Amino acid sequence: MSDPTASTPSRWHIGHGELLLRHRYETASILNDILVAIWFIAGSIMFFHPAMFNLGTWMFLLGSIELAIRPTIRMIRHVHLRRLHRAAAHESDQDF
Repeated sequence: MSDPTASTPSRWHIGHGELLLRHRYETASILNDILVAIWFIAGSIMFFHPAMFNLGTWMFLLGSIELAIRPTIRMIRHVHLRRLHRAAAHESDQDF
């Protein structure tokens, strides 16, 4: 007789603590994405006004820094989960 779990593509062994941890990192990532949008939209609008051009440039710089923070959040989450000995093999590279 074959093992019914052998054909299952992924197993979900998520404890309450790990689930809570994942939600916190996901929330941080979403908030970071919102900030990226705000900085770039504000910078784009400021480029239409010559007097605000320099401030618009600073907004684009902030947006670029926020873009660098996103993979940092993902790396910290990955390391944190590894330290808990609960790294999930079923996560994709495209998760939040």
